[in-house]
Amino acid sequence: MGDRVCVVGAGPAGLTAVKNLRAVGLNVDCYERESALGGVWNYGSQTSAAYASTHLISSKTRTAYTDFPMPAHYPPYPRHDLVLAYLNAYTDHFDVRPHIRFGVNVERAERQPDGTWHVRTSDGHTRPYRALILANGHLHMPFIPTLPGHFHGQSLHAKAYKTPDILRGKRVLIVGAGNSGCDIAVEAAQHAQKVYHSMRRGYHYIPKFIFGQPTDVINEIGYTLRLPTALRRWVNTLLIQLVLGRPEQFGLPKPDHPLLASHPIVNSQLLYTVGHGGITPKPDVAELCGDSVRFTDGSHAQVDLIIYATGYQLSFPFMDRADLNWREGDPGPTLYLHCFHPTCDTLFVIGLVEPDSGIFWLMDYQAQAVARLLTAPPHRAAAFRAQMSKRWPNLRGGNRYLPTRRHFYEVDHVAYRRAIQRLISHLGQR
Repeated sequence: MGDRVCVVGAGPAGLTAVKNLRAVGLNVDCYERESALGGVWNYGSQTSAAYASTHLISSKTRTAYTDFPMPAHYPPYPRHDLVLAYLNAYTDHFDVRPHIRFGVNVERAERQPDGTWHVRTSDGHTRPYRALILANGHLHMPFIPTLPGHFHGQSLHAKAYKTPDILRGKRVLIVGAGNSGCDIAVEAAQHAQKVYHSMRRGYHYIPKFIFGQPTDVINEIGYTLRLPTALRRWVNTLLIQLVLGRPEQFGLPKPDHPLLASHPIVNSQLLYTVGHGGITPKPDVAELCGDSVRFTDGSHAQVDLIIYATGYQLSFPFMDRADLNWREGDPGPTLYLHCFHPTCDTLFVIGLVEPDSGIFWLMDYQAQAVARLLTAPPHRAAAFRAQMSKRWPNLRGGNRYLPTRRHFYEVDHVAYRRAIQRLISHLGQR
């Protein structure tokens, strides 16, 4: 197959992978099981975890690909349909679409003794490839915790939630306080009879705007001034409290960790809604009790519907874990810069990173680095592998993240950008 590379998935990660691989002259086949591109932003598809009111939680300027800004007429935080339109415009601008095979699912990818890959697809073919790039995302296999007891009402994962019709007139419990859980809880308060929100711990809530500017734009000032992490965190915490107040002032638990020690929860309305009585905060669920739920503080609530906003399990069902450097006990593969396999020169993962910022531009940098490595002179590729075997860079930027599965791929976006740009520079032009 010469220089032909296989890309799995035509979401934001797969699109930039195809674009950057084509830019260095590589031939690419991209397989997308849906009939249209977009991945998580392809609202209404089986792949998508978006609901009707989904918007970006990072601003358009801090989300867009490195060489393709979002349109000036877009609002600071575009809705899912505008994001999908942007992805289609990117695809057409860089002529990516001809390299995507829509409606074709990857059923099996097997590594051969010489390092190449045989990829079996749902169209009945098995094709050989020089390299394999996994860009199928990590928001497609819902995780629902196993709780004691039984619930007689309706329950679903946040991925299955699409419109507020299901909420009307019901007593609703949202389990999980991530971005989706908070968004759905706020939306439920406008439609449901009663809303309870169960959260494991106290969290910091970040407003979308400070001084009339997107908060992530304001946050970049501290990086530009090269403020120490502790000082930047103190300033940001003060600004957030001035805008929103402290969670404990609204009856929410006090955060048990400093700002940005957990993945950012960007929501300007949660505290406002709690303060108006629209959401009743609750601790962890202790037991399901038929038509009610008992919480760890001993309180009970009668509920008709439970929505589990409890995240996702990482899954690459078409591959063996052994090929992914998936160590026992880890929530996923252990990769250099969350992208490069430490021993296999022909396997890469794009998008398996959780930054404290937008992600499209970081995936763009990942794809650029992969393209450079695949076309680098042998001595430069060997030097990269030698460096990787010695020391992996610290991608946390001075932050100490909570020791949970959710934060296994969490990175400080500036630390990550510096590391990936150094790699791109080292690999040089083709």
